[in-house]
Amino acid sequence: MPRYAQIISTGRYVPEKTLTNDQLDEMLGEPVGQWLVENVGIRERHIMGEDETTSDLAVHAARQAMNKGNVAPEDIDLIILATDTPDYISPGTASVVQYKLGARRAGTFDLNNACAAWVTGLDIASKYIATDEDYTHILVIGAYGMTRYVDWQDKRTCTLFADGGGAVLLRAGERPGFLGAKMIADGSFHDYMGVFVGGTVAVTGGSADTPRQYLRIQKRFPPDTNNKHWPPLIRDLMGKIGRPVSEINRIYFTQLNLRTIEAVMADLHLPMERTHTIMDKWGYTGAACMPMALDDAIQQEKGPAPGDLVVFCASGAGFTMVAAAFEWV
Repeated sequence: MPRYAQIISTGRYVPEKTLTNDQLDEMLGEPVGQWLVENVGIRERHIMGEDETTSDLAVHAARQAMNKGNVAPEDIDLIILATDTPDYISPGTASVVQYKLGARRAGTFDLNNACAAWVTGLDIASKYIATDEDYTHILVIGAYGMTRYVDWQDKRTCTLFADGGGAVLLRAGERPGFLGAKMIADGSFHDYMGVFVGGTVAVTGGSADTPRQYLRIQKRFPPDTNNKHWPPLIRDLMGKIGRPVSEINRIYFTQLNLRTIEAVMADLHLPMERTHTIMDKWGYTGAACMPMALDDAIQQEKGPAPGDLVVFCASGAGFTMVAAAFEWV
């Protein structure tokens, strides 16, 4: 009998500390808040506490998903952590999450193709479930602690990035569930934006007194990158699963720019009521933003209903893009 990955529950964590646009105006000494609202859609963002780490964000979100799904830690077979802000370069932060959750039976690994990693994790987890009976319950967690890498004097980055965690719990079932996924990438953009320290590439230009672990925008992405690539990626995915775009009931995007989402929804001829955005209150939370948006929509009773066709579409620096489709159970 075929096995399908089904999303059975969600969870999220938003740190307590808030940084508003008005506070940024005062901190930067110039009015950036109104521009952010009009062009990006961000009004405020949340920042993790000094005593919090990326694994803590992940654990809070995962516990919510497990509690909602009525699944105990010992029943988790695999933990996939999507993040590009790990606790350490090595070992993997998913192992820290496993320990903090008490999920002793679970295998673990980190996944990093930047902010596209959580949707990539959905794809991988779904294929584990479909092909291997050892996997019945899999946590796919997105966690983002990028404010630890933000230069608070750089208005291009400190205005956008925030922290948070989001998780879904997947379970094996006898019907879809997971329908398919599609991925594209263009590695020529690898040196445009990132945290270019800590790896095997030699780092110059810093000193012991000059922090070098900042998120850097070294080159400007073409402003229409997502507008240009998301619609054909979604159409290709719909062709792959044999469904028209018009049948998409709910679609969730990387929560970087509200205006981009509006433009893509118009391109797809889908009403804005079929998506959900959170950047206005939580800023940009990278690999965590889509499960956070999904959980928030469900909490507001605006989420998917049984039988709905649900699509996730994500972008990450590098660049990578991935879309995945599920039938909601």
